[in-house]
Order: sequence, then structure tokens, then C-alpha cells
Amino acid sequence: MYPNPRKTQSIRRLGPVDISALRAAVAAIPESLWDAENAGKPNRFEALDSTRHIVFRFVDGVDDWRRSHDRPLWPEWHPLIDPVLEAAVAPYGYARGAFPRVMLARMRSGGVIRPHRDANPAAKWPHKIHVPLETNDAVTFFTGDTGHHLPIGEAVEVDNMGVHSVTNAGATDRVHLIFEYYDLDQSDPEWIGTATALG
Repeated sequence: MYPNPRKTQSIRRLGPVDISALRAAVAAIPESLWDAENAGKPNRFEALDSTRHIVFRFVDGVDDWRRSHDRPLWPEWHPLIDPVLEAAVAPYGYARGAFPRVMLARMRSGGVIRPHRDANPAAKWPHKIHVPLETNDAVTFFTGDTGHHLPIGEAVEVDNMGVHSVTNAGATDRVHLIFEYYDLDQSDPEWIGTATALG
């Protein structure tokens, strides 16, 4: 199952976006909500270590990105998140796009996301995009052995098909808006029927 040839093979900097309203709202999220949402999250992957998530949209199954659903917090947060999503993906120029997964990811000070690939079929086609809301100079996103610093308010597509990892060696948490995006008008890969059947 080959990945989407439009995806980056390292990182692609998409440019700055206005995160002011979203950043303020995220800073006000109580610990109790982080704890409750993280306890019920659908994305439980070993490589993510102790990273906590608030998931707003998610795929119905890990075999197909074309079927996704809103989670309970999406209607409340959609007005804050949607302008960030739309600004971040403007460089792609797609006439019709979709966002199958949208979430906040909070990585603790001292946290590590071990080297991994996003191996499930539903991750192979959409662009994987990060928008840092909080970070520090000692947070490093690695593609292979190459380290990158992703600054606050800059949208960046990352290569989720290659080996990637993250370290937060700083004194503060890292909080990213992470989402997937794909072109509804792009032809589906020939393997998608097989992946769905096997799923």
C-alpha cells in the first residue's frame, strides 16, 4: 500500500496562521478535561508514550480515511479551530478538502515520542499537519535523524510515513493542534478496496 505521492517526505512549512483565539482557549482548558478526554481517546498507540490528547474528529476505522466522525467536543470547538485549519491548508489549493482527524496533543516536559511510522492504512493518504500552540526551544521533531524546531503559530506538514520521533527536553509542555487533510477530488488509490476489505 503506497502512500499518497503528494505527501511530504520530510517537512513542508506551510506558513504562519493566526492562532490567537484558539491558543487562549486551549490555555484555559482545565486539567480535569484533559484527563477525561485522554482517558476516552480512540488513538491509543504505544509510541505516543504519555502524550495526552483531546480528539475532536476521528476516522471510523484505521483502514479508511474517507469515513470519519465528529466527537462530542467538536461542535463547541469548531468555530475556534476551523479558521486555523482553513488558513493552514490554503497553500495546497484544493477546491474540496476534508479533515478526517483533528486533535490537540499535549506532550509533557521531559516527554518522548519514540521513533515510529504511522502504519495504519488510514494514515497513508491524508497530509499530516501540526500547528504548535505552545512549545519551547528544547522541543525537537525528528524525521529520521534530522531534527526540526516547529515554532508557535506555523503550520507544518510532517512525513508520517517515514520514521519520526519527538523529544521535549524543555521545562514546559508542548501543545500542538494536529490534523489530517486530503483532496476530495483526488482519485483514491487502487489499494483502498483491498485495505477496507481486510480491515
